[in-house]
Amino acid sequence: MNYEENNDIPVEDLNDPIQADDLTGNEAQTQTVTENIESSSSQDLQEMRDKYLRLMAEFENYKKRTSKERIEFAKFASQEMIVSLLPILDDFDREVKHGQVTEGSKLIHNKLAQLLKQKGLTEMQSTGEPFDASKHEAITEIPVTEDQKNKVFDTVEKGYYLSDKIIRHAKVVVGK
Repeated sequence: MNYEENNDIPVEDLNDPIQADDLTGNEAQTQTVTENIESSSSQDLQEMRDKYLRLMAEFENYKKRTSKERIEFAKFASQEMIVSLLPILDDFDREVKHGQVTEGSKLIHNKLAQLLKQKGLTEMQSTGEPFDASKHEAITEIPVTEDQKNKVFDTVEKGYYLSDKIIRHAKVVVGK
């Protein structure tokens, strides 16, 4: 056998014409490989499309969640300040109740109450209502008639809502 220089291929094999059967076999292999590549790329494309759609849905949910959290934060950002102003509002209410109101005090009380109302503060109505432990804090019980039992007889300290969220429970006297 003769070998061409620096090649390990016999010279006889280099001179052989390519057989038609060999070419057909190679074409079949090439076609099979191409089909495998196309089917795997189609699967890869489908997987990538699914991942993309899930990622987009997850991102949309993230945007909605953060938007909702931002709205909630803005709604309750002033809660601490409002809670700290409630004792002042209570003092004004006691002043009104005892009839020691001056014209200036009444004006300040009204402005403060209006400002807090604009910020979402609403007063809890308790007197005469059925006692509800989730809204009321019973500080004492008094004997009452049968139709007054388990109802709020008197409100010692008003309860308040801030945008439908209880920020202070009402301290009440309950009929027993």
